[in-house]
Amino acid sequence: MTRSRLLAVGTVGLGLLLAPSPAPAHPMGNFSVSHYSSLTIEEQTIELRHVVDMAEIPTFQEIQDTAIVPDVAHPSVAAYLARKAETLKEGLRVELDGHRLELRVISHEIIFPPGAGGLPTLKLGIRYRAVLVPGAANGVHELRFRDDNLPDRTGWKEIVAVPGNGIEFASSSVPGTDRSAALSDYPSDPLSNPPQALEAHVRFTRVGTMLGKPAPAAKVPAQSEIASRSLKLEPNRQAPPRNGLTDIVATRQTGLVIVLLAAVVAVGLGALHALEPGHGKTVVAAYLVGSRGTAWHALVLGLTATLSHTAGVYVLGGLTLYASRYVVPERLYPWLAVASGLMIAGLGVLLLWQRYSAAGQTHTHEHRHVPDEFHDHAHGHDHDVVGHHSHTAGHTHHAHAPRRTSAVALRDLIALGVSGGIVPCPAALVVLLSAVSLGRTGFGLFLIVAFSVGLAGVLVAIGLLIVYARQRITRFKSDGVLVTRWLPLASAAVVTLLGVAIVLNAVRA
Repeated sequence: MTRSRLLAVGTVGLGLLLAPSPAPAHPMGNFSVSHYSSLTIEEQTIELRHVVDMAEIPTFQEIQDTAIVPDVAHPSVAAYLARKAETLKEGLRVELDGHRLELRVISHEIIFPPGAGGLPTLKLGIRYRAVLVPGAANGVHELRFRDDNLPDRTGWKEIVAVPGNGIEFASSSVPGTDRSAALSDYPSDPLSNPPQALEAHVRFTRVGTMLGKPAPAAKVPAQSEIASRSLKLEPNRQAPPRNGLTDIVATRQTGLVIVLLAAVVAVGLGALHALEPGHGKTVVAAYLVGSRGTAWHALVLGLTATLSHTAGVYVLGGLTLYASRYVVPERLYPWLAVASGLMIAGLGVLLLWQRYSAAGQTHTHEHRHVPDEFHDHAHGHDHDVVGHHSHTAGHTHHAHAPRRTSAVALRDLIALGVSGGIVPCPAALVVLLSAVSLGRTGFGLFLIVAFSVGLAGVLVAIGLLIVYARQRITRFKSDGVLVTRWLPLASAAVVTLLGVAIVLNAVRA
């Protein structure tokens, strides 16, 4: 077997060696907090089953804030769960005919399913009960429910309402059956159109009242009977694909060789990550094509984008660790995307104006000041240049060479690189938080650097490929109007449109 084949087999085997037992990441993303509420309307009571499913990062923040140990049997968990049930109750509003009903905690349960990178997730369920106000036994009644707990957090938000014995619904704004089996079986793709229901409106009546018969005596379940009912919380059965980077940080193997091999795998994962959508690859390509970029420009662009991408991970990690009470980290993502898009669009508009002005000035200058005998020589220059040609009395030569406005400015390269990489990678953030929770912060930082090296390598390689491809194309015909005028203009327009598209998508988010 050749050395190249041995290397390939060794790399694949290394990936399998370092990957621990399957640990599913949270289905709706590492930042998500999912809600589920089930209303059961009985003759004299209303039961509310409320489930909250926290992903890795919100669970990490909850553990930090409350100092609980993520173990169901630990004494700190029982006290935390009792406090949390009362806290969540304040954000759950149940109104009957305009009057708010008092909810009482009947039972509660909590589990800590494993998540990505060795981090736990948190799922808790609470059963509440409200007694209907006197006089609510006759006629049609209106029930309104609203969940005001963490409404801005991304995730699955579902409400169902079910009629109990002797109750009939006249109308309901929410279904009677759920899609998620109480958050135990819901899609792993955050883009799978998850429900976002936080309010419910139900009109109901008692069947005995509708038939003109006296209402039967209501049977209110005893406290001990309700308390004995288990919520039967389960981890989500639909697990998303595993992330190799978060798997590496959770490996228990240590030693210099293992660390170096983990770095190699992290570099490869960073390279694959760079090939995913995003990271400004299209913007970088359009910029380099129209600006006559060089290999040096491609290198600066790739490294700047990578550095800003990595710095974003560290900054967001710091906010998650120390400022999550004041700044919700995942809410920063769309705003960072808006900033990125505005920077790219602004740079595109500036380039478009500069190149349009340069093309017009060059065209006018060459046709007004160049004698016929030197007309071919003038058209040998690019049409995207600006400069005043000083001629001698005999018009035999130029006093100085024209200046190219397509020359790439360092500030433009840095601005474009920062704007293309300003949005950090959630997987890298999970690695950082996992390393902190495991007491292996140095190893986590090292893996993120290795991941960034792979990311930078691919971005630089793409830039170099574009630069050399453009040079080979223009070598055959560099004086045509397509290359000298329309290509720079088109590339600037593409940069502008891409920036606008990024802003629009971020605003939607």
